[in-house]
Amino acid sequence: MNVVRLLLLPVFAALAICAGAQEWKIPTAMKKLDNGLVVVVSENHSAPVVGVCISYGIGFRLEPPGRTGFAHLFEHVMFEGTPQATKGVLDNVVEGGGGFLNGDTRYDYTEYIESVPVSALDPVLWLEADRMKTLDFSPANLENQRNVVEEEVRVNVLNQPYGLFYAIDLPMKAFDTYPNAHNFYGDFHDLDAATIQNVQDFYQHYYAPNNAVLAVTGDVKPDEVFAKVEKYFAAIPRRQVSPRPNVNEPPQPAERSGTEQDTHAKVPALAIGYRMPPRQSHEAVVAAVVGELLHNGDASVLYQSLVKDKKVALEVSGGVNWPLGNPFEYDGPTLLTSFIVYPPNVSAAALESAYDAAIASVAAQGPSPQALERIRAKMRSDWYGQMEVPIDRASLISHATLFDGKPDRVNTIPDELARVSAGEVRDFARKYLVRSNRTLINRVPASAASQPNPAGGAQ
Repeated sequence: MNVVRLLLLPVFAALAICAGAQEWKIPTAMKKLDNGLVVVVSENHSAPVVGVCISYGIGFRLEPPGRTGFAHLFEHVMFEGTPQATKGVLDNVVEGGGGFLNGDTRYDYTEYIESVPVSALDPVLWLEADRMKTLDFSPANLENQRNVVEEEVRVNVLNQPYGLFYAIDLPMKAFDTYPNAHNFYGDFHDLDAATIQNVQDFYQHYYAPNNAVLAVTGDVKPDEVFAKVEKYFAAIPRRQVSPRPNVNEPPQPAERSGTEQDTHAKVPALAIGYRMPPRQSHEAVVAAVVGELLHNGDASVLYQSLVKDKKVALEVSGGVNWPLGNPFEYDGPTLLTSFIVYPPNVSAAALESAYDAAIASVAAQGPSPQALERIRAKMRSDWYGQMEVPIDRASLISHATLFDGKPDRVNTIPDELARVSAGEVRDFARKYLVRSNRTLINRVPASAASQPNPAGGAQ
């Protein structure tokens, strides 16, 4: 249950996009129970397997003030068992049949996923309904998972080179409001202050059937699944869900920048984040393409310019809503982020100058037809690949329904990607990839912190 678990994209023979593939759409059927639980089903009879995903409308961005890290903490608490199914029962049912399960927290949702033989669907649904009804709220379970989360913070942040500063510190500097600008992993003070009553209140306010979308995909028929879900979930009462906070951000008037010291890194790194347009707009699809053009692979704009040609960088990675999700699964302000590791004999100012030149070339000329087609084809192939796998398809349609109320949204993305033009990419870069819309953090080894190495002229 690692919060930084990244979506793995399998490779299929179907990845070669042809004209016929553009028309392929997955079937979806949706029903809403009287208690507010939304159920989505997608048939795929290629194998006797089902994917299950239940997404709750609670994520990093939505956790209350004073409860930093609580959404992630509670993801772990959900695996501590219930009075009816003690800790380990869910794991044994899923893994004992050759399946697997996980849970992860992102900015706007927390999801729980299972991939199992179709014969295990009934027990999995019963177990998911059981932990939606109640949990084993014990001090021992809370303390156990609090320790697990804090150790995760130590391993992934405090004792790790760069400490995820491009995912934690950068948004905290780029945004101004609490939902978008707090430490999603959690301040130890907040985590340590959590009580059983806090946990129970959080559960009651967010883990409600009327704040969830359950998706089942694979070797099933919609009517059969709807009947099973009605059987197991219908008796769970509605709850009073906490109102969604205002996640809107005031305009950013000017570039923001700063420098941080790193006691574990051997070489410096620069993180750059640009504020992005709303997810519901076509510009957000263009943003996703731009993010991949800049960062995806050795042929990307930034790798070719910074690593291969000018040799001012060692590694380049990034994208929209990176690294905690794909470019389409968020529901509030997000960044297009570049994370660049660079040699110690290169100044941050020199790297920034080379970076700006690469961005300026996109804004001036747009991408070449070959580069644009490569990225559009790859993004569409990856998306189709996810929709082939039951558990990934379940996640995609669950999130689309949670955010938009329309599982069919997943079918429109490939065509939207195919329509992105070079002119739109160029215009997007001119509008959004500008200094006044970005934030920079230069992360330098502590031993070199006393040496002048400015990022954007600010320390």
